[in-house]
Amino acid sequence: MSAKEGSLEAPTRHPLEWRDPSFYDERACQDEMERVFDICHGCRRCVSLCNAFPTLFDLVDESETMEVDGVDRKDYWKVVDQCYLCDVCYMTKCPYVPPHPWNIDFPHLMLRGKAIQFRAGGAHGLRDRVLSSTDRNGRLASIPVVVHAVNAANRTPVLRKALENVLGVHRDAWLPAFASPSFRARPPAGGNEADVRDGTRTPGKVAIFTTCYVNYNEPGIGRDLAAILDHNAIPWVLAEKEHCCGMPKLELGDLESVAKLKAKNIPRLARLARDGYAILAPIPSCALMFKQELPLMFPDDREVLAVRDALFDPFEYFVARHKDGLLRTDFSRELGKVSYHVACHLRVQNIGQKTRELLQMIPSTEVSTIERCSGHAGTWGVKKEFHPTAMKIGRPVFRAAAAHPAGGEPDWVASDCQLAGHHIAQGMEGKADDRLAHPLTLLRMAYGIGDWPGATP
Repeated sequence: MSAKEGSLEAPTRHPLEWRDPSFYDERACQDEMERVFDICHGCRRCVSLCNAFPTLFDLVDESETMEVDGVDRKDYWKVVDQCYLCDVCYMTKCPYVPPHPWNIDFPHLMLRGKAIQFRAGGAHGLRDRVLSSTDRNGRLASIPVVVHAVNAANRTPVLRKALENVLGVHRDAWLPAFASPSFRARPPAGGNEADVRDGTRTPGKVAIFTTCYVNYNEPGIGRDLAAILDHNAIPWVLAEKEHCCGMPKLELGDLESVAKLKAKNIPRLARLARDGYAILAPIPSCALMFKQELPLMFPDDREVLAVRDALFDPFEYFVARHKDGLLRTDFSRELGKVSYHVACHLRVQNIGQKTRELLQMIPSTEVSTIERCSGHAGTWGVKKEFHPTAMKIGRPVFRAAAAHPAGGEPDWVASDCQLAGHHIAQGMEGKADDRLAHPLTLLRMAYGIGDWPGATP
């Protein structure tokens, strides 16, 4: 088959046929891997994105034939293990994604491999269950008596060494602290006093899907979002009884657990969508789950599609609100030099750089944008065997964040993914400890409303 490289058409995504028994056929999956790997080997433009592609190319180059047919198929799983489903290769690099006839979807092929591994028992370890059970971890760790012990243990070298030995969590990897009370246990007052003002692009009322991270780890980010909505007279509510979005389970290939979490979240969120709410998720991975992964897993579920259409990244919503002429720009504080990292799961939402666009509206604020993977990748980057690679992947980001193009060090370091933000701060070796702030925190600061930083429980 002859086909020209690249396409002038926008990338499209095929539904994930995860309910089809053939999806879990290991031989068929490896046949598809061989086809895709052969094309990747001939192209190699994704070599700098993550460690999956260098792993693949090393396997090829070290084989007897120096082609994919010389690679032992058992070694294909080494490539699968290195992929953390950032989706950047699909959305920004690969010229052969559909509608190109070669139909390359590397991340979802790796997801298929992870699902096969999981079903075969390859991801049932205690570490994977613990790291991916964000709801359970948060509920337990945010108990007042427990939270101090957990946070202290995370900061104690001896206990971190024990955690590495028992669970395989690298002793040097940054781990989030837990907050007590959680955001949902003590939400901010307000939210319902303002009149609803719909715009052409935006519903005039908001439902906040807090996300596990904001709820249990950094509730201040949720308070920042609520304060910004109040300042702009946008009425808001909390999504009722939310559960984990399912991204940690997806990363394991545990698709049945993803489906169970979907069954808990979607009916409630769909009611909000039908009632005309914009649903805001302040963590990019959670937004991507509802915008892309669940619709691809359940393409015929009308409630899933309704939630997809109502779901916004907060800055996507605020910039659209500005275009509707309904966002206040009465900024009272300049931010100076901001090193802003665009999280991978935000880049692949195809909404443009809305956070940068809004922060640049703030007077005397210079935003330097960094469009590379930080290497953290959720639970992947804290694992003993992957953490050194995660730090290596992040080095270009660490360097870029430390030196602002306007000269000298930045006043602030920010990422829409707070996990990536802390990973970057770790890579900057203390140079950003008092300068790391979520973009929502920076926006609240610029408005001059309330207290900061947002990470303060």
